[in-house]
Amino acid sequence: MAREKKKVLIEDVRIIYRNFEGREKEFNEKGTRNFGVILPKDLADKMARDGWNVKLTKVYEEGDEPEPWLPVEARYDTRPPQVVLLTSTSRTLLNEDNVEILDWAEIETADVSINGSVWNDEGRVKAYLKSLFVTIVEDELDRKYNTYGNPPSNQEDDS
Repeated sequence: MAREKKKVLIEDVRIIYRNFEGREKEFNEKGTRNFGVILPKDLADKMARDGWNVKLTKVYEEGDEPEPWLPVEARYDTRPPQVVLLTSTSRTLLNEDNVEILDWAEIETADVSINGSVWNDEGRVKAYLKSLFVTIVEDELDRKYNTYGNPPSNQEDDS
């Protein structure tokens, strides 16, 4: 069976279970970078029918409904994903060495492009990060001290 490639773009997505660092955890080998995205119900139903590994969140409070989510792996060993951190004054391309800052960032909005790879004869699809654009919440000091390049010098040019 030929391995089919699938793609999905999800805008203004909520990111959960962040492990961009690749920390070893109960269900995660050290070095495996991953996260989850909350899916709209209609998209989750379609993706599940297409073989994607759609799961439901656990319910901790009585009356809450489980939400559909998709586990996504961010691999840097084959084709690195494009991960861009956006602030009010900059656009920063994150790489394997600094992408872990997303584990603790307060995310305002996120848009994600995912490649799916069919990995078995039953048509199961594994999700891999292709690109992620994240806008973070900035506080007053972030905005005050975040400048492009060096501040202008007050010294006269002697030449």
